[in-house]
Amino acid sequence: MHGEVGLDRPPLEGLTVLDLTTFLSGPFATQLLADMGANVIKVEPPQGDSSRRIPPHFVDGDSAYFLAHNRNKRSVVLDLKNVRDVQRLSGMVAAADVVIENFRPGVTTRLGIDPEFYCKQYPSLVWASISGFGQTGARRDRPAYDMIVQALSGVMSLTGEPGRPAVRLGIPAGDVVAGMYSVIGLLALLTRVRSGGPGGQVDVSMLDSQLTMLSYQAVYSMISNTAPLPQGAGHDSIPTYRSFVGSDGHELVVTANTERMWTGLCDALELPELLSDTRYESGESRLKNKYTLWDVLEARFSERPAAAWVDSLVTNGVPAALIRSVPEALSDARESGRNMVVSVVDEKRGRYEAVASPVKFVGTVEVRPTFPPRLGDDTDAVLAEFGINVAMATVVADSQDRNES
Repeated sequence: MHGEVGLDRPPLEGLTVLDLTTFLSGPFATQLLADMGANVIKVEPPQGDSSRRIPPHFVDGDSAYFLAHNRNKRSVVLDLKNVRDVQRLSGMVAAADVVIENFRPGVTTRLGIDPEFYCKQYPSLVWASISGFGQTGARRDRPAYDMIVQALSGVMSLTGEPGRPAVRLGIPAGDVVAGMYSVIGLLALLTRVRSGGPGGQVDVSMLDSQLTMLSYQAVYSMISNTAPLPQGAGHDSIPTYRSFVGSDGHELVVTANTERMWTGLCDALELPELLSDTRYESGESRLKNKYTLWDVLEARFSERPAAAWVDSLVTNGVPAALIRSVPEALSDARESGRNMVVSVVDEKRGRYEAVASPVKFVGTVEVRPTFPPRLGDDTDAVLAEFGINVAMATVVADSQDRNES
């Protein structure tokens, strides 16, 4: 269902994506695609994506959790345990550009929607699979959620304060990063398709994705043969890259990570004596003597309000910022001029605000956000578009019969 896209149109306009995913990693990925203009069709079981029912916040019967990851999509109800509905899905796959799913490995084959078969049958098709541990390997059959891969990857061991229990990141990084990597992978294959090559399969593991987030900490560990300690609000290499507390109890972060910024930090704090102290003459020596340095810096920061220090630091060329709450960060985003908080409005269903896609295309019309679909709202229309003549009522009636039997 390819189409021509003008330079001023969203870059993925004309791309048809079948979204067989639930919960977070997959829906996050397909929302990224939808925000870039793709025609995303969310294929749900008769009971719907289970994330529709996650408390505590709801709008028009759907959870805020679901609303956060499912805008700009349409919903089709198909029961993939029903042979007839699997055949209908097969007809949709034949015309689609991308299929993305986050079933446990092996489930698609048992359902009769084997990705290897489809990719051979339709060489330009791109099929992305997100799972906890990948399509291969010893753990492939194990289920996983965000906190499982945060724990297994070592990420949780780095999060929190030294001497305290490990802490989960306050954001679902295991899901979100896997979703982003799946988009990167499928866009790479689509580029190959557009160049006349074949599509193929993308295999993204949530655990693998979390391992990449270790970044330099992984290399540090392998070179030194040691386990990095919890980071708190600091940095393993740069002692002047951490948080401090002002006299008003508010926290700020300072990222003085170059020699020029070190000088700016000393100037902002009016501590010129630190510049002539041999203990702090280089990044290496400051790291070696970080505890004595921190004593001096913490005492100085406690003398003035945090916001006053931020102003002084920025004036002296040192990146610094107050630590904001989520409402404060969102309020700032509304005023940033980046269109990062969008209103999603439906005359019948209501209104909510959401964080927009951070990917901006210069000179391109942004996709106007539409309300996440009600379960099965688009079944008849979408199936008709694919040349599949079936009423939604039949699908729903079949589901009700099974539930009552």
